[in-house]
Parts: sequence; structure tokens; C-alpha cells
Amino acid sequence: MQFVIAPDHPCLPGHFPGRPLVPGVVLLEQVLRAVHAETGIAVGALRLPQVKFMAPLLPGQVARVELEGQAPRWKFRVLREADLLVRGELVVVADEAQP
Repeated sequence: MQFVIAPDHPCLPGHFPGRPLVPGVVLLEQVLRAVHAETGIAVGALRLPQVKFMAPLLPGQVARVELEGQAPRWKFRVLREADLLVRGELVVVADEAQP
């Protein structure tokens, strides 16, 4: 799933003034949305037990989420072209998995 965080996104003015970077939580939101789009599993049923941020994403840059695996556990990567930005794992919390 490809995505772009627009330069006017409301999270950017405070992160960081004069040189905005897309906050990690916004990148992770895109990962959760990618799993929901692929599987229909509710975003609230997903947990991120392991995440490592490798490089920043700037507003307006194109990035993509790549998923490997299937429910209840996936590995994910967020990339900007060939550059790895974030990697980690996400899992389904069984009692909350209904869409």
C-alpha cells in the first residue's frame, strides 16, 4: 500500500518547527490501515509488539507498506523507494479481531 503524508497534515507543525518530519505514530497508523485494507481486521484488534525506526519520512514523500505473513502475525516494512524507514511485527488480539 502506497501513501503520502501531505505537507499540511495537522501533526507536522509541532514535529518539528522549521523542518517537519512525519511522526512515527503516523507511519504506524498507515501500517495498521494496510492490514485492515487487506484483511478487514479492525485496527483496534492489532498490536505492535516490535517496531524499529530506521530513517525519517518527510511530508510529501511517497512511502509504501509491505506485509509478510498472515493472521494472526505479520512482519512489516515501511519503505521510501529502496530505503527502509520502519520495520517490525504486528499481531491480532484474538478477542478483538471482529471487523
